[in-house]
Amino acid sequence: MPRRRNPYGRPDHFTRDAKRRGFPARSVVKLEEIDRRVRLFAPGQHVLDLGAAPGSWSMYAAERVGHRGKILAVDLCALTVDLPPHAVFKTVDLLAAEVRDLALFAPYDVVLSDMAPKTTGTREADQATSFRLFMRALEIASESLKTGGNFVGKIFMGPDFSEARRAVKSQFSTERTIRPEATRDRSFEVFLVGLGRRAAAANGSP
Repeated sequence: MPRRRNPYGRPDHFTRDAKRRGFPARSVVKLEEIDRRVRLFAPGQHVLDLGAAPGSWSMYAAERVGHRGKILAVDLCALTVDLPPHAVFKTVDLLAAEVRDLALFAPYDVVLSDMAPKTTGTREADQATSFRLFMRALEIASESLKTGGNFVGKIFMGPDFSEARRAVKSQFSTERTIRPEATRDRSFEVFLVGLGRRAAAANGSP
């Protein structure tokens, strides 16, 4: 039987555009669209990027906040690019870390999470792991965002999606579900966006 070709391994025009502009991954195009639609970033902001490798989101955020801003990028894997001086990378196991380990530039204006599981081929298992990673990212955001801050987290659509969406709605003034144009047809990922961290929920309070 011939081996099935990996549809994610073929570079498309989003991949080629990202590489041409110096970004290591096409994921930057997704963040650009989200930013364009909800206006995530502003000059001088402090940003926490969870699951930052290979580095495209951190590079883009660093451009958007400018030299007066601060970026903390964290991941278990090293970045494949160099970040500008106002951005710092730390190797962190986000499932085991304390929030204080991520407080270098806290409190943050924006918390990003492009975390995703290493897929197993079993959709139900991958969705469950994605939900766990998403909720961990939201927990970190709830403890480290400023009042009025914004959150973006990737999640695989599945049985737990409604629970994740309710959690975002409970903590933010506005919730948006965005599936960027650059998302591959076969992917079941979406991004849950929380805008305007509620004052009553700041500092980790429910």
